[in-house]
Amino acid sequence: MKKFRFFLLLVIAITLVFSQMSIVSAAEPIDEVRDLIGRYYVEEVPSSTLLKPAIKDITDELDPYSVYMTKKEFDRFTNTINQELTGIGVVLEEHEQGVKIIQVISNGPADQVGLLAGDIIINVNGVSLAGESVQTAASYIGGEAETSVSISVLQQTAGSTLTKTIIRKKISLQNIETKWLGGNIGYIRLNSFSMDAAVQLQKAIQTLNGVKGFIFDLRNNGGGYVSTAQEVLGLFPNAELAFQLRDRNQNPEIYKALKQDIQFSKPVHVLVNKNSASASEMVSASIKEQNGAILYGQKTYGKGSMQSFFILNDQSVLKLTTAKFYSPGGTEINHVGVTPNIVTETGEELAISHKDHLLKAYSSYKKLPTLSEVPTTKTFTITMNINMDWNTVSMENIQLVHLGGQETEITVQKLDERRIKVIPKKPLLPKEKYILLIHPNWKSKNNQIMKSGSYVEVSVK
Repeated sequence: MKKFRFFLLLVIAITLVFSQMSIVSAAEPIDEVRDLIGRYYVEEVPSSTLLKPAIKDITDELDPYSVYMTKKEFDRFTNTINQELTGIGVVLEEHEQGVKIIQVISNGPADQVGLLAGDIIINVNGVSLAGESVQTAASYIGGEAETSVSISVLQQTAGSTLTKTIIRKKISLQNIETKWLGGNIGYIRLNSFSMDAAVQLQKAIQTLNGVKGFIFDLRNNGGGYVSTAQEVLGLFPNAELAFQLRDRNQNPEIYKALKQDIQFSKPVHVLVNKNSASASEMVSASIKEQNGAILYGQKTYGKGSMQSFFILNDQSVLKLTTAKFYSPGGTEINHVGVTPNIVTETGEELAISHKDHLLKAYSSYKKLPTLSEVPTTKTFTITMNINMDWNTVSMENIQLVHLGGQETEITVQKLDERRIKVIPKKPLLPKEKYILLIHPNWKSKNNQIMKSGSYVEVSVK
């Protein structure tokens, strides 16, 4: 029996980095491919499919994620997972009219010419992409740096078609983004489940030492390696199990999370959306089921299938769907997706998660009336019911936090013995939300200390 080298991958979308490829080669290892599909494909395949004359003819009869690649195409494919990119800077998924853009890399070539997430690429250099796979589309769209490509897109928002000539570029993309949000909340974004993602995430957790809570952003994350998903789940103390796999025989096999030396030490919120797929869904389903974190956002994509990569004798590669994955308890994900604990409007995930973290951190604080539709020039007057010793007030006693962002710098002006005015140093951002935190560190003229803090929710018109 022949031995094939293979590894497992969970991926939905790829960034365009491929060169032009020939669809059929006379040297294709078709007998190897027939054998692998007959033995390992997630469903039984009829002999009429396996006897087709070319590999592409066979894989066209399978699911969209089973494809054949040359060694060069495969190397470039794995580079996309590890965020080593050359192309126009978009992430794609299949669509009946072509391929749909689900993410545009900031400042990349596609971004610079105005392409948007949601646009459907329908034509490349005069070739229609209707009914084509992402890999085939990538063969036309991708290419060497500094070469040009003509792309026609259907803009769903405008309902019109436009054509752009784009110069391909080398794109530098960080896989991990880390920042401190206002109120001492740590934010970590993971763009891909690359081989070293768990190591990078542990370093990110260390840099955010001392935060009151974490926000782990998996929005628009299309997947990556199975082993990485297990490692990432090992960052969550409550997640003992990772996922359940079922092959064509439907025999469930449960895999454990791979515990990491450094874990999240504070409450975690995980952000997802309709473009969170595959490995992102595996992680989301597992932590939701095991109460490892709270999910915020919209229902995920619904790709609950796993691909194995078989390296053939000529070093070309067959990417083949070999199993479907479920939550550890057996909840289905394929074509279903993962529904968050807290469903939000698109674009509101981060702000709502940030607010909830702050309100939990200051759960004893009194809620004051909400201020809605305030002007960007808004100032805030704080009135006490007794005369105050305003000399005890410092900038640390009052915080104005932009939800989803940083703390807003303020100045404090004394109006009289009971009132002060809080003045933002810069105008508030239109259509954004803030929270004003008033911490209980003040004293009255009679040396009485405030019993509890309070907060005000603010929305800007």
